[in-house]
Amino acid sequence: MTLKNWGVLGLGMAIGVGAAVGVDRLAAPAAAQAAEAQKYESRVVLENDMVRVKDVTFPAGVADTGMHTHDLAHVGVILTPGSLRFTDPDGKVEVVEFAAGSVGFREANARHMVASGGPGAMRVIEVEIKRP
Repeated sequence: MTLKNWGVLGLGMAIGVGAAVGVDRLAAPAAAQAAEAQKYESRVVLENDMVRVKDVTFPAGVADTGMHTHDLAHVGVILTPGSLRFTDPDGKVEVVEFAAGSVGFREANARHMVASGGPGAMRVIEVEIKRP
């Protein structure tokens, strides 16, 4: 068998495997990467015994962050304008429009999911207060 024939055989095997597995399963890694890109990003930029400061970015279209609890009271400083949808454990939904430079406060043990439905990414600095 010549090298040229091996190429045809390899292509035929690849097509056969693709058909057996399903083209959608071969595309799954790309879909997983797209879903991964839609998750929010949170990174600690400063921490000491009094505060933890996080830089949080919600890309446009984040469906939800998953239900989570903020153990500490915190102040949020909005860096970019946008809209966030907060859903509490009882299903109550609150949609809040934020202007750049606005500031908000939440008590400790705030529990919710967050979604970002706006057209652009939304960036927030969260300052968690460790001591009163």
